[in-house]
Amino acid sequence: MLDIKQLRSQTAEIQTKLNLRGGNFDLTPIVDLDRSMRELETKRSQLQAESNDIGKQVGQKMKSQSKEASGDGDAELQALRDKANQIKQEIASLEPQEKSLREQIETRLLEIPNLPSDTTPIGKNETENVEVRRWGDEYKPQHEVLSHWEIGEKLGVMNFERAVKIAQTRFVSLSGAGAALERALIQFMLNTHTAHNYQEILPPLLVNSASLRGTGQLPKFKEESFKCGDDDLWLIPTAEVPVTNLYRDEILAAEDLPIYHCAYTPCFRREAGSYGRDTRGLIRLHQFNKVELVKFVHPDTSAQEHEQLVADAEAILQALQLPYRVIELCTGDLGFSAAKCYDLEVWLPSANQYREISSCSNFGDFQARRANLRFKTKGKKGTELIHTLNGSALAVGRTMAAVLENYQQPDGRVKLPDVLQPLMGREYL
Repeated sequence: MLDIKQLRSQTAEIQTKLNLRGGNFDLTPIVDLDRSMRELETKRSQLQAESNDIGKQVGQKMKSQSKEASGDGDAELQALRDKANQIKQEIASLEPQEKSLREQIETRLLEIPNLPSDTTPIGKNETENVEVRRWGDEYKPQHEVLSHWEIGEKLGVMNFERAVKIAQTRFVSLSGAGAALERALIQFMLNTHTAHNYQEILPPLLVNSASLRGTGQLPKFKEESFKCGDDDLWLIPTAEVPVTNLYRDEILAAEDLPIYHCAYTPCFRREAGSYGRDTRGLIRLHQFNKVELVKFVHPDTSAQEHEQLVADAEAILQALQLPYRVIELCTGDLGFSAAKCYDLEVWLPSANQYREISSCSNFGDFQARRANLRFKTKGKKGTELIHTLNGSALAVGRTMAAVLENYQQPDGRVKLPDVLQPLMGREYL
């Protein structure tokens, strides 16, 4: 969430930055609401001061009034009391107006995306994203190239038809070596990240609305999420939500930063608006597994921590020997809450292209303001907002897809990456 004070004092500059995202944002309504709110607050303060002054006058008159006070004295005292009651009624009448304005302002603030970082490339859409680097050689086998779902079904480790029978489309059932490979990938990712000082978290898979608001999924992405009908609970779209909200409404000590967490969870997304896209395979499912990295850092180290986060995600792809490239998203392709973002795209030979497998974002203080996530430095007055960062490291299903396609052999088998063989107890699927 943006700072209303900054929005008030730098309206034109913020309007310009927001429009770099490709939308047509109009901040006039929220500025007008804020002005009305401050006018009401000023009026209430003036009335409260007048009420306090009358209270003092009443006290003074009562002290100075003798037991034989005249009727005029009683009349003056009553007039002051009547005036005080009138002011109290006026103040009371302002309270619902203030509450309504405050709610309208908060609603509008929650709908405004984060400002792009000054270092984020300017562009209209994904066609203007910037390739930063590539790693590994694109695998282009001389034999017939099969898609990962064809390989999985031929090996009998992946079944989509039975998953549809159990649930609906965009679900998969893994069995035998397929289930074991998914589990091995999760174990390998967690082992790698915990060895690099990330503390593992196993969070709830159901979260309340406040948690989704805190990270920016609500109200913007309500239609993308699965909600429990009888409770204020939602299935998580990513571990980012519960892990970030571990510290919601808390004040951490500056010396405890940075905090690094990693978490494996299933993730649930409606994929609204994606019908007709990636209907086959593991790329776009309603339920999928993911290992997420979440960082809570001091604003001064935010940029460096972001680069290291990307490197930590890259380490998984490098260990698996999967070719990939790093893309820096332009302003027009940034996610709602991100100020700066890098995508990792893994090579899928069946499609002869790179596909996203991780998104590593720096949110600055955007999520922290929504979630009231602060820190305090010893010897300093007040608190500051923490910077939050996260990234997939990695999306497990997409990693499996990349392994199946990049390690397919002419005889139809799939050779496992060296780092997975001890976990699987075998060399081939």
